Amino acid sequence: MKLKPIQQSLTLLLCGFWLLNSWAQQTEIQSNFDAKFHHAITLYNNKAYAGAQKLFAEVSKSSGKHNNLKTDADYYEAMCAIKLNQTNADDKVMTFVKNNPYSSKKEMAFMNVGNYYFSNRKASHALKWYQKADPNLLSIEDRNELNYKMGYALLVSNYLTSAKEKFATLLGDPRYGNDARYYYGYISYKQENFGEAEDNLAQLADDATYKSKANYYLLDIAFKGGKFEKAILIGEKILPTAEKKQISDISKVIGESYFNLGQYEKAIPYLLEYKGKKGRWNNTDYYYLGYAYYKKEDYENAVAYFTKIIGGQNMVSQNAYYHLGECYLKTGKKAEALNAFKNASEMDFDPQITADADFNYAKLSYEEGNPYKSVPQVLKEYLAKYPESPKKQEISDLLITSYLYQQDYQGAIDYLQTNQNTENDVLANEISLYRGIQLFNQQKLEQANPHFLIATKAENDTIKNKARYWMAETDYLLGEYQNSLDEFLSVNNHSIEEAKNLNYNIAYSYFKLKNYESAATFFKKFLDQQLDDNDLNDDASNRLGDSYYATKNYSQAINAYEKVINEGGVGADYALYQKAMSNGLAGNNQAKIKDLQSLANNYETSNLKDDALFQLASTYTTMNKTSKANETYNKLLQNHPSSNYVPNVLLRQGLLYYNGGKNTQALNKFKEVVAKYPNSNEAKQAVTNARNVYVDIGKVDEYASWVKNVHFVNVSNSDIDNASYEAAENKFLDGSTDLAIDGFNKYLNEFPNGLHALKAHFYLAQSYFKKNQKEKTIPHYSYVVEQGKNEFSEESLAKLSQIYLESNNWTNAMLLLERLEKEANYPQNIIFAQSNMMKGYYQQANYEKAVEYAEKVLTNAKIDQVVEEDAKIIIARSAIKTHDYLTAEEYYSIVNETATGELKAEALYYNAYFLHEAKAYEDSNKEVQNLIANYSNYKYWGVKSYIIMAKNYYALKDAYQATYILENIIKNFTQFKDLVEEAQNELSNIKNNEAKTNESVNTQK
Repeated sequence: MKLKPIQQSLTLLLCGFWLLNSWAQQTEIQSNFDAKFHHAITLYNNKAYAGAQKLFAEVSKSSGKHNNLKTDADYYEAMCAIKLNQTNADDKVMTFVKNNPYSSKKEMAFMNVGNYYFSNRKASHALKWYQKADPNLLSIEDRNELNYKMGYALLVSNYLTSAKEKFATLLGDPRYGNDARYYYGYISYKQENFGEAEDNLAQLADDATYKSKANYYLLDIAFKGGKFEKAILIGEKILPTAEKKQISDISKVIGESYFNLGQYEKAIPYLLEYKGKKGRWNNTDYYYLGYAYYKKEDYENAVAYFTKIIGGQNMVSQNAYYHLGECYLKTGKKAEALNAFKNASEMDFDPQITADADFNYAKLSYEEGNPYKSVPQVLKEYLAKYPESPKKQEISDLLITSYLYQQDYQGAIDYLQTNQNTENDVLANEISLYRGIQLFNQQKLEQANPHFLIATKAENDTIKNKARYWMAETDYLLGEYQNSLDEFLSVNNHSIEEAKNLNYNIAYSYFKLKNYESAATFFKKFLDQQLDDNDLNDDASNRLGDSYYATKNYSQAINAYEKVINEGGVGADYALYQKAMSNGLAGNNQAKIKDLQSLANNYETSNLKDDALFQLASTYTTMNKTSKANETYNKLLQNHPSSNYVPNVLLRQGLLYYNGGKNTQALNKFKEVVAKYPNSNEAKQAVTNARNVYVDIGKVDEYASWVKNVHFVNVSNSDIDNASYEAAENKFLDGSTDLAIDGFNKYLNEFPNGLHALKAHFYLAQSYFKKNQKEKTIPHYSYVVEQGKNEFSEESLAKLSQIYLESNNWTNAMLLLERLEKEANYPQNIIFAQSNMMKGYYQQANYEKAVEYAEKVLTNAKIDQVVEEDAKIIIARSAIKTHDYLTAEEYYSIVNETATGELKAEALYYNAYFLHEAKAYEDSNKEVQNLIANYSNYKYWGVKSYIIMAKNYYALKDAYQATYILENIIKNFTQFKDLVEEAQNELSNIKNNEAKTNESVNTQK
């Protein structure tokens, strides 16, 4: 339907009004959006990102889908999320890009996010966003910024090649050029492209911003390129104005540059300025200074730095240890040099240094001793390793001498026999003498004799005669007296030291062969020499008296004995006893009685007092002075209840009573003998004498009743018993040992409680002992000692305890030794008992008793040197165990004066220990070196002393020696677990301490 014109006009008017109103409304809304957006932009620019983000979100939500304002709002909202570090920030940016793929803000969005992370030092995050941006869609300025920041982020992330490519595009840029060139040069430096690095960094050498860093790298480039003069010029130029943290490293480069130019004097102050990494040097740093001082011939300072190099295993370390060895030699420290050369010889980085170090190590081992191996072994290893060495002959000569110096005579003989020639054969004959003496001193007599025989074939007259002398000594101790005499008489060189006692030894050989006239002749010859050895002179005088006594020349015997008595010499009590017996045999009983009384009354400690009383009583009996005889017998019984004479005294007292008509007292004495000493010969006589008394008093039935209870009396079998025993005894006396053993066994099987059971058991034990079948002796010696004190009990106690000691059966041995000490009449058996009891108590950790017995031993003037040393060492060891270090130090010092062999090694160790405790470290080391040089065969003490030496060196600030010694103990002496553990603990402590200043020290081993 068509409208009328007026209606059309009205309609148009109304429509225009609506459109005008609508436009006005839209304009007002748009203005509100713009205002919000601009307000948001203001907040954004003022970094009020939370408020801005809220407004941007409102604008975006209220704007049309394809409205540019929405696009901008979405962009800035995403940027706010980034700035606020919201968890969904990255997603917002990616959503913006997805919704606005063609927006000009897309590249800037990527770049701005990257810049945000860049400014917050998150290089990897920045790179992620920078890589999304297309540089071709950016302005030149933005593109340059992108390349610079990407280059830096790539550099920080260690993508050096890619970073370098980015910086390469900016080298000529007026804004980023210098920065890019610095980083470009720095990357080239890191890639060790030093030429390119130097070209770029040199352009910044005078740049205010980069000259410090650029010159620092130029310094290092020059140094690494071997341009040491240039490095010195740059370093000395920048050092005065360098940053404090760079001074140390710059000084190190200057110092090492001077070092490489051989200008060691100039190098030292700069090397000393280096502070290390985190305050710690490494082995190479110590080497530079050590070598610089070495070249200056300042060996003390060189040693101070070389010894800081611990545990190195490279060419630097090998050189350092070799030069350290030379420094030690220059300062007279050969023992320390030995370790340094050994260490250098164990590395093969430089074969020439290895060979030279090996030679020095071998030579020093000879001169100073070697704690790790025997010196001959070291020398032989050198010869095997370097068979063509020009120094071969020198080492070969040292090898022979080293065997002798180490007293390894058997080793020397073996070596000479495997390298035979005329000269070596002559030498072997001579060395056989010393090996024989060595075995003799070890009491290996049968092994010693063949060596003496070989030595008698020596060309040297002195060696030959010495060999004859020692072979004679050996045969004498083996009981081969005729051989001994012949050999002593064959010694025709009286200039040898041993010959001063030759007459004495010849005399003793004659004496043992019972040729007393010849014995007297040579004892007199010996005494006419008037030597200073009083003990030997006293003994010779007594034996001279014995020789005259044996030939019934009593007046001369008395003269010989009186010499000892008048001088109060050793054995004066024996001389007085023998003089008394000589007077008696010469018919002068009054003189005999006087001498015996003097012995009994004036020699308190004499073992012959009971002998004197017995002989005195016997003499009174002979002179019919019955009361005095009985009185003297009673004195013997009272004062010496353990004397071997007791059964005989009781028997004799019984006879005195019987002869005096006192039958009851006589029977009591005879029965006492049978009851207390049933297996003695006196018991058998007592039975016979008792029978006579019973017959005299007419009480035979009482005798028969009594005698039934005496187990060894078997009247009906007595003849067979006697015959069977005598047959065995005859074989024993003839020396037919095997037949004697069969005979005694047969007798004991037939008559286990026979008349001669005691003797049979004893002689059977002796026969087995002679055959060295010691286990078989035990039941027979045991039988003898179980019968109480008798004529064989002392020797049986001694032999049986010896057998138990040899098998380390201390429990049984100690029981026997206690008896032996109380019952023995012979001084040597008492000493034997006491000396072994002190050892037994020490083994039982009863140190108080051990010391008590050691002191008993030392009160005896007639002990061998070996026994004396044993007693002193027991006191010293017990003092160590009870922490009485003053006593221990005193006795170890005394022992050290006379000790030999392993005992000497032990004494030297403790001397070193006490010196260490007194902080006399160098003196302590001298004791250790003495031990190592002369007693290295005693490994335990050598290794133990080496731990002391390590502690000494560390106290003397020589960490190298300390650690090297301890490491070698751990590596080479695993058989000594206690010492290895001690060394490990000490090494750990030292390394932990040294690691504080040396980063090369490995504390994990």
